[in-house]
Amino acid sequence: MSPSTPASGSAAGSVIEQHSIDYVPWSERRGKVWHQAPFWFTGNFVLPTMVIGFLGPELGLSAGSSFLAIVLGALFGTFFMAFHANQGPRMGLPQMIQSRAQFGSRGVIVPFLATVFVYIGFMVFDVILATQGLGLVLPGVTWIWYPLLTALSIVIAVVGHDLLHFVQRWLTYLLVAAFAITTVLAFTTLPAPAAGHAGGFDLTAFLVQFSLAAGYNISYAVYVSDYSRYLPPKSSAPKLIFFTYLGAAGSAVWLMGLGSLLATRIPKVDAIGSLKQVGDNLFPGFGTIVILISTLALISIMGVNAYGAMLTSVSGLDAFRSVKATVRTRVVGLTVVGIVTVVVALLIPADYLGSFNNFVLLMLYFLIPWTSVNLVDFYAVRHGHYAITEIFNPHGIYRRWSWRGLVAYGVGFVAMIPFFSLPGLFTGPIAEALGGADFSFVVGLVVAGLLYFVFSRGIDHTEEEAARRSSQLELEGAVDD
Repeated sequence: MSPSTPASGSAAGSVIEQHSIDYVPWSERRGKVWHQAPFWFTGNFVLPTMVIGFLGPELGLSAGSSFLAIVLGALFGTFFMAFHANQGPRMGLPQMIQSRAQFGSRGVIVPFLATVFVYIGFMVFDVILATQGLGLVLPGVTWIWYPLLTALSIVIAVVGHDLLHFVQRWLTYLLVAAFAITTVLAFTTLPAPAAGHAGGFDLTAFLVQFSLAAGYNISYAVYVSDYSRYLPPKSSAPKLIFFTYLGAAGSAVWLMGLGSLLATRIPKVDAIGSLKQVGDNLFPGFGTIVILISTLALISIMGVNAYGAMLTSVSGLDAFRSVKATVRTRVVGLTVVGIVTVVVALLIPADYLGSFNNFVLLMLYFLIPWTSVNLVDFYAVRHGHYAITEIFNPHGIYRRWSWRGLVAYGVGFVAMIPFFSLPGLFTGPIAEALGGADFSFVVGLVVAGLLYFVFSRGIDHTEEEAARRSSQLELEGAVDD
């Protein structure tokens, strides 16, 4: 497809977003850097985030030890996620199609498959929790609510980028108000745990909680620049990274921390029932109000995930057969995403909490090598300079299959396997020797990133720079040095 012009015409005057995986021209760039903070705050301020905080206390950690693991894990994971934000305004492309420069136009299908798995997985857990939330005031019939809520999120995603930013930004105010009160109530109205149930410190449990918090926020790396690509090309990189980091890390620490507090003070803790119990300590019904506000946030982030799944799927299809960026293509892609989400949600086992924790760890395993390769390429190898038109040219300088990215990703992933720790599924020999402690993320980051950096020493940057200048002239009529 053309890298520069959506097949459906100009975006001007249209409510529905016209761009898809194509390049966003400078003339259509808009928005403010600080908008990234509320977008990612609300994007991460959803009930599945709180569920991550339950695990530490369930493994025997005290609230304080669990909170420390959450803080360190969230700050670590968000570091990688936030640095992807700078790619959006510099390249004007969605996040995953940028990976063609590292993996090739067809080789990129490898991380694409993992990415779609992430999107669908999040949508499934979100629609389950949203339905449970609505069940407090309406009949909780899953075969009715799963399709309806998913359809609503799809409609938001069809309208696209600007509506998603608008909804996320204004939901921030509601969420902050509702959960500030709820957090105070949790500290002041819930009984302190008995001495025998207060928990303590265990290194293995600490590392599991750390890995979950880190993996959860790293998972957002796959669509960060989807929502920064409309910013002006000379947007401040430090400010952009800071506001992205602030929003995503702040909401993770707050909500996961609240989850760990609830898990130490409420027997058989669960996201819906525990929030209702705490909220109703202010007045009967306030807990329900908090959950309904949370349900709105779940529907919104489902739209964000559906949008990302559509972009990634279209990118994958376009690698094998040219796809026009029409509104019809977007609607069809989003509809397929919605149908798959509903089917999986109806089939998932009732014990979704255990499934969710393993899902987050799997995300960490698949995404760590990709984020390492992608960031090393952008910041250390190509320094943000790419020939955009060549990314859309299967016969161009980035090729169909790029051995550098594929080998680095593959070796990085394989190197992680002995360190995997998936309770009930698989525990690698080194993780087992360490009592279940999971250091795989460190191994994947170092091995994949280092290998890619070494492999990339043979890249002909002279040829690429010439292609970049030619590409910029074609797209904008001028070269931005």
